[in-house]
Amino acid sequence: MSTTAQPVPFLKGHGTENDFVIIPDPEGRLDLTAAAVARICDRRAGVGGDGVLRVVRSAADPAARALAGEAEWFMDYRNADGSLAEMCGNGVRVFAHYLRHATLVKDGAAAGGAGEWLPIATRAGVRRVRFAEDGDVVVDMGAARLPAGPEPAATVAVGERRWPALQVDMGNPHAVAFVEDLGHAGRLFDPPAVAPATAFPTGVNVEFVVDCGPRHVALRVHERGSGETRSCGTGACAVAVAAARRDGLDPALDGETAVYTVDVPGGRLVVTEAPEGTVTLAGPAVLVAEGTLHPALLD
Repeated sequence: MSTTAQPVPFLKGHGTENDFVIIPDPEGRLDLTAAAVARICDRRAGVGGDGVLRVVRSAADPAARALAGEAEWFMDYRNADGSLAEMCGNGVRVFAHYLRHATLVKDGAAAGGAGEWLPIATRAGVRRVRFAEDGDVVVDMGAARLPAGPEPAATVAVGERRWPALQVDMGNPHAVAFVEDLGHAGRLFDPPAVAPATAFPTGVNVEFVVDCGPRHVALRVHERGSGETRSCGTGACAVAVAAARRDGLDPALDGETAVYTVDVPGGRLVVTEAPEGTVTLAGPAVLVAEGTLHPALLD
């Protein structure tokens, strides 16, 4: 990949106000450095966003070339600080919405029509997306992974308050803490203290959760590499799975589908965990603007 002296097209989109700068780069020609991503995501000196979605063909990027036979398009997702991320549930919905908007997917199954699934490559593997009749975008997030045996109990702390945290992996790591008041999460600009450090060697997304009613929760989240965001798709899935286990529900064991409504500061998401283990995330995806980036942002 190489830098360019020409303006670079971009779009801006969000999923429940988790916002992204979308950079089309089908042939993988851009050298998108961590510093460039941080400049682009700067909310005062750049476009502003929780992260960057680079749209590239899987065959054109070494990170996704092995998945090219399963998915034509690769979501190269970067956090706002420029660090690489394995997955982003809101991001993959916005990414799919952009592909359809730009007519970059074929008719039929690849177009994600009614009941059809569109495969998208990510660093966490292939994720399948479809477009619901009500306008929501639904993504198959795969199965949640929880600690498989006796693990050191994780805790999350803010100031003098401390809570136990359930470890949930949705392709990226999460620590879920149930609290009495979302205000107890504090400012969330800086990452909350999580222990033991060995539980999350590459960092962790931290969710603070309160109950709103039966199978209905609300959260605030600190996203690794981005700070507090208005929404987190993988976090909503992690929270729903954690809430189900706390409520004594395990679809793989009891054979009953568990559906949770998850309120985030930017809107509402619906998470479904099926008996076969699949977790699906449903919510809106919106494109709000498009334009060009000055080359100096990328150099």
